[in-house]
Amino acid sequence: MREKGNIEEIKDIKLFLFDLDGTLYLGEQLYPFTKALLSEIKNQGKHYLFMTNNSSRGVDAYVEKMKRLGIDSCESDFITSVMATSAYVNKNYPGLKFYVAGTESFKKELRESGVNVFDEYSEDIEGVIQGFDTELTFKKLDDVSKLLTLKDIPFIAANPDFVCPTEYGYVPDCGSVCGMLKNATGKEPYYIGKPRPEMVYFAVERIQSIDSEVNLTNTMVVGDRMYTDIACGINAKAKSCLVLSGETTEEQAYNSNYKMDYILRDCGRILETIKRGAV
Repeated sequence: MREKGNIEEIKDIKLFLFDLDGTLYLGEQLYPFTKALLSEIKNQGKHYLFMTNNSSRGVDAYVEKMKRLGIDSCESDFITSVMATSAYVNKNYPGLKFYVAGTESFKKELRESGVNVFDEYSEDIEGVIQGFDTELTFKKLDDVSKLLTLKDIPFIAANPDFVCPTEYGYVPDCGSVCGMLKNATGKEPYYIGKPRPEMVYFAVERIQSIDSEVNLTNTMVVGDRMYTDIACGINAKAKSCLVLSGETTEEQAYNSNYKMDYILRDCGRILETIKRGAV
């Protein structure tokens, strides 16, 4: 396959921001290069964080999944769209009553962060938050449709992804559900998470507290989706690396308008490159 970018420059990256599904694993299958890649990054004194738009589970569930896949991690290794959503809501709509359409894990994390969470329709609801809901029911769609139709209230979505990859293909993600709601109500949400740049800024600030040499110019967002991962890196003015191990095909990558710095087969190519740069 064709690759894009001077791959040897990746040796200079100090902070890698990895998407998860389709990038480091697929469903419940860890890619064969993942463990070695994460170990090599740490061994070289570089840094990585996991940056995910998947709003169906909380950070504790991600830590447990990584453990199940054989990767040791802790909550501080993750930057999630749930964190970004709670920060946005608490800053812009403190105290408002939000109907939250999402998983129990999603609601729990928002509630614990201070968001005023409700999951039953009532006339005094003041906003709607939609997540990637693997527990979706028609009642939730009906409740949200009613609220958005009858009221002019904030409509916030945790992430814009259309699909979530699985071992067999894809399932509808938050963006697809919001597409249904827009068709029904005419209302489009304010999307949080990638491709907005805030998650990258948050990640860089976190690592700068332990390594002052880290900045946007030596940070790279790595992921399999152009409209979330790559757009996020571009919007934050960090480096961006598209891997073709998930959603995006080679044809789509080279026919797109996104100006990513690198297009690689998979993250195994990053491992090969930084190993050559080891002192």
